[in-house]
Amino acid sequence: MSEGLANYAVDGNVSIVTMNRPEKLNALSKELRTDLTDALVRADEDPATRVVILRAAGRSFCAGYDIGGPRDPVKDAWRSDPLQYHKHLTPQLEFEMIPWYMRKPVIASVQGHAIGGGCELAMFCDLTIAADNAKFGEPEIRFANSGPALVMPWIVGFKRARELLYFGDMIDAEEALRLGMVNRVVPLAELEEKTLKYAHRLALVDAEALTTTKLALVRGADRAGFRDAMHVGLDVVAPLYAAQTEAGAKFREIVKAEGLGAAVKWRTAQFENAKI
Repeated sequence: MSEGLANYAVDGNVSIVTMNRPEKLNALSKELRTDLTDALVRADEDPATRVVILRAAGRSFCAGYDIGGPRDPVKDAWRSDPLQYHKHLTPQLEFEMIPWYMRKPVIASVQGHAIGGGCELAMFCDLTIAADNAKFGEPEIRFANSGPALVMPWIVGFKRARELLYFGDMIDAEEALRLGMVNRVVPLAELEEKTLKYAHRLALVDAEALTTTKLALVRGADRAGFRDAMHVGLDVVAPLYAAQTEAGAKFREIVKAEGLGAAVKWRTAQFENAKI
């Protein structure tokens, strides 16, 4: 198989989808999102498989959306329009929700960082196995943004989700396990082996039973308001992206002058120094 931004493979009755942009920590560019969507659809439609693994090449699962590129003041004028930003974010939300609405169960296999959209993508998977070096978090609020999918309260509960989303703090794999964000934590060196073994154990269940059980869970969540909550969240936070805030302006100024890494380091230091 040729190497693309999202690769598809099969191991027995398990489909394996691999994000393959390791040099950018699998940051979600438009191209990666397109290739990953195609690979996940292929996995869901493959009659030979019952379970899907979503994993990533390199040292991190996913560093969120790719926001580090240069901006053109003319082409990017839409960014100051809340309605245009809503239009821009809507397909990102639908992309992240793909694993949730696939017929087959999806197992996220996470190493390194799962940040922002990457953290949300892992939470939308049915099950998650994390390496012991995994880090989870949604730091966007520190830059006056918020993720397009406010899924965390549905996974870990409102009190803890509020703390993580308000402060933008990261948590390690063991804390994510304690909160119910992940199902298993394994040594990094064993992540691939353990995930595949876990998937093959799940694939012992008849496809009909897996599909209908997942459908019942998804339908129940939707009846409880899950899908509406995702879209209402997007409706509310989209204008924030177009707002001119003090922290957001300073962040973009540092990105332009020194790069994304420097901007993240600047903002992270402020929060580290203020810890109690």
